[in-house]
Amino acid sequence: MKKYLNINKAAKILGLKEHIIRYWDSIDPKTKKLRFEGLSTKTRAGTRYFNKENLKNLKKIKDLLYDNGNHNYSIKLANDIILKNNRNRNSNSSSFYNENIDRKKLENINQILNKMRFLLK
Repeated sequence: MKKYLNINKAAKILGLKEHIIRYWDSIDPKTKKLRFEGLSTKTRAGTRYFNKENLKNLKKIKDLLYDNGNHNYSIKLANDIILKNNRNRNSNSSSFYNENIDRKKLENINQILNKMRFLLK
């Protein structure tokens, strides 16, 4: 396998369409930030290239957002989960509690976190 792949090859490996990867790797106009960090390496001209680590990150996002081909969660929620999971790993705290979240949302978040923990093993 080559060290860096173009978006066409990465999309074929992951079973995604190129425009979906471009969207995940683009800047959100509202926040002026990348939707997800670390999804590609870009040249000065803006061409995206993907290494093994980038492909792993894309696969985690794909697995979180899609389950058996069905779209499950929003990109913002997936990004929040990944960021929280990374913060929890860094601070060694695994508990998450917020009184303002209703029970159903808390159950959904717990399901997502369990899925993320499984993916990060």
